[in-house]
Amino acid sequence: MDTLIQQFRNLPTTAISDAMEGLNNLESAIKPLKEEFHFAGRALTVQMPVGDNSAVLKAIGDASPGDIIVVDSKGDTYRAIAGDFVVGMMQTMEIGGLVVDGVIRDLEAIKKINFPVFSKGTTVASSGKAGVGQTNIPISCGGVTVFPGDIIIGDIDGVVVVPQSMGEEILIKAKDKIMKDKLRAEKHAGKPEEIRKYIAMMTNKA
Repeated sequence: MDTLIQQFRNLPTTAISDAMEGLNNLESAIKPLKEEFHFAGRALTVQMPVGDNSAVLKAIGDASPGDIIVVDSKGDTYRAIAGDFVVGMMQTMEIGGLVVDGVIRDLEAIKKINFPVFSKGTTVASSGKAGVGQTNIPISCGGVTVFPGDIIIGDIDGVVVVPQSMGEEILIKAKDKIMKDKLRAEKHAGKPEEIRKYIAMMTNKA
């Protein structure tokens, strides 16, 4: 894993989102299947038609260790884009995580293998394999455009996308935001008067 990705892995999505002024967050319905799931990695994008996960299988074969497979499945919540067998293959291939604007199935088994999956939920119906779909092209996932190689970070609060050309800039801004928040918290901890001053300052800005 490159050093940039390693550094993003240690940052909360909230700070990264703040560094991008609240932009590039996937819609809030896309959540981790387990609260402790988190990841950071480069996007390997998949565009699949509803009900055909052939392109997801192709992505697994093409992926490098640590890649995050990001799937545009048109928001479909009837047919799962993957179950425990497919997710198990992702884990074996050392893929970093799965993000889908849709659903998966075999929830209990996926939780047991402890592979980070972020989706809109689960269903019982599987996808077919007609052999259509594309990988490594620009897609839309959760209302955000994702390009191959973009940096994808996910944790309990959701998923955020950092354009690869902005990685260093956003990393610096996110770290600065965390430091400022820490100093602010220390300044106001246990000090009601400081809190009142802060509230007055913020509410009088208009």
